[in-house]
Amino acid sequence: MEKLTQLAVVGYGLVGKKHVQAIIDHPESELCAIVEPIEINSLKNHYSSLDTLLENQKPDGIILATPTPLHIQQGLACIEKHIPILIEKPISVHSKDAKILLDRANKLNVPILVGHHRRHNDIVKNATNMIKSGQIGEIYSVHSTCWFFKPDSYFEASEWRSKRGAGPILVNLVHDIDLLRHFCGEVKSVFAISSPSKRGFETESVAAATLHFENGIIATISVSDSIASPWSWEMTSQENEIYPFTNQSCYMIGGSKASISLPDLTVWSHKEEPNWWTEIEPSFTDFKKNDPFENQLSNFINVIRGKETPIVSGLEGYKSLKVVESILLSSETNKAIKIAN
Repeated sequence: MEKLTQLAVVGYGLVGKKHVQAIIDHPESELCAIVEPIEINSLKNHYSSLDTLLENQKPDGIILATPTPLHIQQGLACIEKHIPILIEKPISVHSKDAKILLDRANKLNVPILVGHHRRHNDIVKNATNMIKSGQIGEIYSVHSTCWFFKPDSYFEASEWRSKRGAGPILVNLVHDIDLLRHFCGEVKSVFAISSPSKRGFETESVAAATLHFENGIIATISVSDSIASPWSWEMTSQENEIYPFTNQSCYMIGGSKASISLPDLTVWSHKEEPNWWTEIEPSFTDFKKNDPFENQLSNFINVIRGKETPIVSGLEGYKSLKVVESILLSSETNKAIKIAN
């Protein structure tokens, strides 16, 4: 029997606790350490800093669930010790810094995974299979809505959450952009607009973007952390029990034969050939509800063991960040931004 994979989690916030529980529940992993600067008496194998952890242990893998500005410094520290890492999204605040991390990891042959966990969801896997099988025909357009309301207490809990780079474009939209790239391919250019925070933060309250893909697909997306709404992946997918469930959809994928709404996996198609004068009806796809964090962890363990390649590699995280970075730049300059792939 293969020994348990020893994993450490750096950052014991909302997402860090999710990773910790996933490690504890997984039959092939063991939690060897938690890094959190604040003293927490209930934690075993607790270290106040990543440096202290690395001086005392060499885990098989480390999950970085820390604020985004810390990702590069902490990631490089792990890579220098030849320890595979899973970095929460986004991989970095700036893509140029992420490139430094990727180049160093490639030189030392250390795997990097990025926590775009939605790709590990069976909903996404089913939709991907529908697209690849040709069930909906050629994709022409996609629309995504990412609206929710973060209370003031969310921002008061950590100072970084109200600073530039911590708004919904970089913190939340990066998940949706990663899925759009997964479904549609590489983005050629973006144009975006945004409105500054209504609460006096350095971030934006709302943003909207148009994405032009290399294959001709056009996508539109809107994001806000200040709208009371049921239309977001968090509230519609049931991925995380901390969010209330709304029986709504937040993605629409339009094809020449049919269209899909997500995350409910409803396929809309005409009874005969596509024709706006003939009846169109829905069909529903059964799928197994699972925890994408568990699936992501399984991939991380198998990457560490040399059995799999990353489903979301550091390069994929870098490419998604470049698109989001371009959306942010476009919203600030009121210009279309071309993206070099």
